[in-house]
Amino acid sequence: MADGRTDEGAPTAATGTGSNIDPRVDEWSRRGLTGTARSGMYEPTRDPDDVSRAPNPEDDENPPRWRADFPIDWPKDELVARRDFAKFLVLTSGAFVVGQGWIAAQHLVRKNRILPATRKIGSLSDIPIGGVKEFAFPTEHDPCLLVRLSREEVVAFSQSCTHLSCAVVPKVDEGVFLCPCHEGYFDIRTGKNIAGPPPRPLPRIVLRLEGDDVLAVGIEERMV
Repeated sequence: MADGRTDEGAPTAATGTGSNIDPRVDEWSRRGLTGTARSGMYEPTRDPDDVSRAPNPEDDENPPRWRADFPIDWPKDELVARRDFAKFLVLTSGAFVVGQGWIAAQHLVRKNRILPATRKIGSLSDIPIGGVKEFAFPTEHDPCLLVRLSREEVVAFSQSCTHLSCAVVPKVDEGVFLCPCHEGYFDIRTGKNIAGPPPRPLPRIVLRLEGDDVLAVGIEERMV
């Protein structure tokens, strides 16, 4: 036909331009509409000057146009974040090393500490089985508890809880020391922390029996 249509009524491309007409514009469902479009007009395009890119020192002298509206460059921001993360790792590692050094130094200090003088803290004849006696060791400001568990077995521990130094209470029938401040529990025979917030066992007072006398001869501080 003269207007370029086929017998079926479907449009055909004009001579010499068929390969450049966008089929989405020149399709039968859009008959009656005028105008054509380039075949590549719907393809995504990117202007190198309008998108973010990796950090470039030349940006400071000749910044891209988008910098005025978007002053934060994501690639540059991510680079700074990685640098900050690296600094965090270095600082954390350094703090870990310092902490380990402090623990080692404290261990050496405790190891080389002068032992307290031996002191008599009680007599077996004065403490019944299941009985408890309070005493101070190694100084008058260090309260401790002596517990007689059997005829020949006595134990002694610092009375200060290893959580916040509250005074623990012996419960011999239950086999525990109780810290009433925060419900911490220690085994009465070993002093080991068994429940609650205390982070380590009670310091144990090293004892020696000489006949009927109970002597305190040292202190054993434990981490586990």
